[in-house]
Amino acid sequence: MPGVFLVVGLGNPGIEYQFTPHNAGFLAVDAIAAEHNAVVSNRRCQALTGRIQLGGCEVILAKPETYMNLSGVAVSALVREFNADPVRDLLVLYDELDLPIGSIRVRERGSPASHNGARSICSALGTEDWPRVRIGVGPSGEADLFRKGKNYLLTPMRKADLATLDGALERTARAVETVVARGIGVAMNEFNRRDNNGPAA
Repeated sequence: MPGVFLVVGLGNPGIEYQFTPHNAGFLAVDAIAAEHNAVVSNRRCQALTGRIQLGGCEVILAKPETYMNLSGVAVSALVREFNADPVRDLLVLYDELDLPIGSIRVRERGSPASHNGARSICSALGTEDWPRVRIGVGPSGEADLFRKGKNYLLTPMRKADLATLDGALERTARAVETVVARGIGVAMNEFNRRDNNGPAA
């Protein structure tokens, strides 16, 4: 099924995780779907999926139901199902603890570092060469610094942080549109500038 672009947001299923920092990828997919009056609810390849049109291209939005640590199971299944090239037809959206909340970074490839979802995808695909948008969720307050890590990532965000994250989700949606229509290189040039990334890194 050629000609399909996959946009996969990472997170954990379940209402208890919905508004946690670790679910920024899910929230980004939901924001994109809402902009296009789409619903991400069809179960396929161990993920919830939906379809939209971007720049004349059919885009599959997906949220893996495998939990974060096994994200690669769903991503690799989607890649096979839609005969997608991970370098050309895949974009993964996920949270990044080492970036300030409200910022995003677009990357063409790279190490998963300490992100278990990204590590699972690298393992399942057998490569680090897949485009991604990293959504900053770094703690904004001193109190959060003491629970940085798993406890912070799986704790629901404060209203103020959710409001800050909303700006990053809007930029992520625009970055996705740019990647699909004009390519990853253009998106990197446009969205990795500090003046377009909320709080300075």
